[in-house]
Amino acid sequence: MLTPEEVAAWLKVSEITVKNKYRTWGIKAQKVGRLLRFRERDIVAYLEENYG
Repeated sequence: MLTPEEVAAWLKVSEITVKNKYRTWGIKAQKVGRLLRFRERDIVAYLEENYG
């Protein structure tokens, strides 16, 4: 599971952008308590769909 900070590094955007836009981008996220987490395969799928 990736943190918003790690996803931001992959996408070359800020952590705040990831937190604000992940729903708009169609990236699935999971809440672990109050924390937001992303599956690596969902990020890879997003990148392939939009940039691959």
